Amino acid sequence: MQALNRPDLETTQARLTETLLALPLEQQIGQLLYIGLPGTEFDEETRALVTEIMPGGVIIFGRNVAAPAQLRGLLDSVREVVPTEPLFGVDQEGGLVDRLRKICTPMPSARTIRQHGDLAAARMLGQITGEVLRMLGFNMNFAPVMSIMTDDRDLLSNGLYSRSYGRSPGEVLGYTMVYLRGLQGTGLLGCAKHFPGIGAGEIDSHDEMPIIQLTHDDLIAQDLAPYIELFQREDNMVRALMVSHGGFPNIDIHRGTAGGRLVPASINQEIVTHLLREELGYEGLVLTDDMEMGAIAKHYQIEDAVRLAIEAGEDMLLICARPELIRRGYQSLLQAARAGVLTAERIGVSLRRITAYKALARPPLPFDAARFGQLCEETAALNRKLNYTYGGKI
Repeated sequence: MQALNRPDLETTQARLTETLLALPLEQQIGQLLYIGLPGTEFDEETRALVTEIMPGGVIIFGRNVAAPAQLRGLLDSVREVVPTEPLFGVDQEGGLVDRLRKICTPMPSARTIRQHGDLAAARMLGQITGEVLRMLGFNMNFAPVMSIMTDDRDLLSNGLYSRSYGRSPGEVLGYTMVYLRGLQGTGLLGCAKHFPGIGAGEIDSHDEMPIIQLTHDDLIAQDLAPYIELFQREDNMVRALMVSHGGFPNIDIHRGTAGGRLVPASINQEIVTHLLREELGYEGLVLTDDMEMGAIAKHYQIEDAVRLAIEAGEDMLLICARPELIRRGYQSLLQAARAGVLTAERIGVSLRRITAYKALARPPLPFDAARFGQLCEETAALNRKLNYTYGGKI
């Protein structure tokens, strides 16, 4: 993170905090939301959504990507409308989760890199990804995945088979650190996921809530071990963290109450506040996974889910697809704030964390078609080095 420690960082953070705290309540609530856009163009529908929500972040998916210049134009159009610079993020992991494959050479998966034992390849992937994203207008990447995938866990249908850098806490820690150095050394911010670890879940949280039957001590010794090591580093490498929708019955106090239900980690105060903040001492930005995923949507109305997420201690909530749900989530939080249920003090806590993260964000690089082409060639060379072919077994 040294490349991000600008001399005026504290001044920038103070200025941003003052700006956000001075926003009207409607725009302060918008800062808590990280939203998806409908399509490839900044048309009237998209403009209306963005101007209503004034979001703190915008996440891009494959549906938004047609060409490099088009994508850069879409993000720049959002920048022109939103008065405070948003976070612009994407899940650009490589492998199966590669939102840019239409416009850039497909990037190798974490598993492929780990199977080759190639730390240099992890660093190079981070460097290429960071420069590509900054050129396209992004300032954030929702990567790396820090799930531990043992041989037994590889057999589970949780969608994480190719997305993990390791079979042990040490492997995950090593590759995560090297990847983040490469990525964040370009000025592009990372986000570790999916806390507190869902590698042991038997199903994909896109479909339903995975149940992780590990005890607190098991989690500390295995899935949480890489996070704990990173949290204790002086260079503060992990500045943002995504919380999963996994269910953890052995560390969820709600599960033991009469009639209690198992609450997903992302909206569970026991996980977000008590475990992450208080026990592990994490002070950075915390975001939910997509609130439209089946693990949440099949059990909660969006109005209830967003309020529970904020009560749990989340700073930003991802609502990634349907404009109707984005608006409903926004209105739910706004009504709670107007009624005093969501207090100004609680909003201010998250706004300060958001500004601390945004203060690190670099402006986009100028789009350079020739350099973009070179980066695609560098990706192709990396794939050849790893014997990686997109579409094959990864």
